[in-house]
Amino acid sequence: MSQLFDYTFDKHPSALSGHARAGQFATHHGVVLTPAFMPVGTQGTVKGVSPLQLKEIAPQVILGNTYHLGLRPGDELIARFGGLHKFMAWNGPILTDSGGFQIFSLSSLRRITEEGVAFQSHHDGSRHFLSPERSMEIQRNLGSDIVMALDECPAGRMDRDKLELSMARTTRWLKRCRDYPLADHQGLFAINQGGTHLDLRQSHLAEILELDAKTPFQGFAVGGLSVGEAKEEMNATLAEFVQCLPKDRPRYLMGVGTPEDLLFGIEQGVDLFDCVLPTREARHGRLLTSRGRVNIKNARHRESHEPVDPDCSCYTCKTFTRAYLHHLFRVGELLASTLNSIHNLSYTVGLTRAARQALLEDRFPDFASRTRTNWQTEEP
Repeated sequence: MSQLFDYTFDKHPSALSGHARAGQFATHHGVVLTPAFMPVGTQGTVKGVSPLQLKEIAPQVILGNTYHLGLRPGDELIARFGGLHKFMAWNGPILTDSGGFQIFSLSSLRRITEEGVAFQSHHDGSRHFLSPERSMEIQRNLGSDIVMALDECPAGRMDRDKLELSMARTTRWLKRCRDYPLADHQGLFAINQGGTHLDLRQSHLAEILELDAKTPFQGFAVGGLSVGEAKEEMNATLAEFVQCLPKDRPRYLMGVGTPEDLLFGIEQGVDLFDCVLPTREARHGRLLTSRGRVNIKNARHRESHEPVDPDCSCYTCKTFTRAYLHHLFRVGELLASTLNSIHNLSYTVGLTRAARQALLEDRFPDFASRTRTNWQTEEP
């Protein structure tokens, strides 16, 4: 196994196509092949699926969350059970989000200061404090492979002067996160902010790289996108900025996961993605397929003998008809969410896997073009 977190391009002449790239890096719990979509397991489980089902889907990395797991059941309890890997029976790589985005979403229940964030639990109103050091302590107790620095996640429409103050605080918090001792197997990822202002993104990256020159970070994340700004602004920012990130470390676009966004991000050189979208859409009966989106609750599927996606080999598509999935959703059976989630996760993880294979086989432009064309097909 190569040195932990050293990003290397696959030894193949077509591992690059434009800015898109196929590579890999090693963690204590396995090698991660990129590009890769990482399912979100916020509270120690990917919603709707068991670890056995998740293993069949075969994601490269899954996520846990500092904010939620720190509150319930508590990071010290998880540490006593041997860490999050053993607690949730998952032996692959795990990334833990620092809690910054959850704090951002609790705007009415928190107060941000230089020391950290004072907040009330959304469960019972109890008071807590999350500092950079506390975020690192929780993530060390969880034992994740990839640790995210605590950042202040700004709203998509934040005024520029306030955004600059927020960025400066994120840099100061990043230094405090870096100075906290993690376990030997853990790698710290820095988070870049700056909204859709390219000059602010670049100036913040310069501050991060100044810290990186003294003690290198193991990866770099683009945060603060898909938080209220227009899709066109987000894409324009990515297209201009991703290539500014170091090429020798993994690049992670946080919280973005529609099929269209994944493909666009891969084209810009992003390696890692995460989003709750596949399982959230599944719970609402909306399925992602190679031929566009399918609303399984629609009456047209009531007597359909077809699988959700004839090009998909997941358990759901190999086993069940649209008619059965329609029935389960209409009568409110829990199995509907599980089978829908298995498919949506399989499709989304499979999309990044297929993009990687297309890169290695020197056919990525054609793959991207055909994939987009197929999505334009009307729902059958």
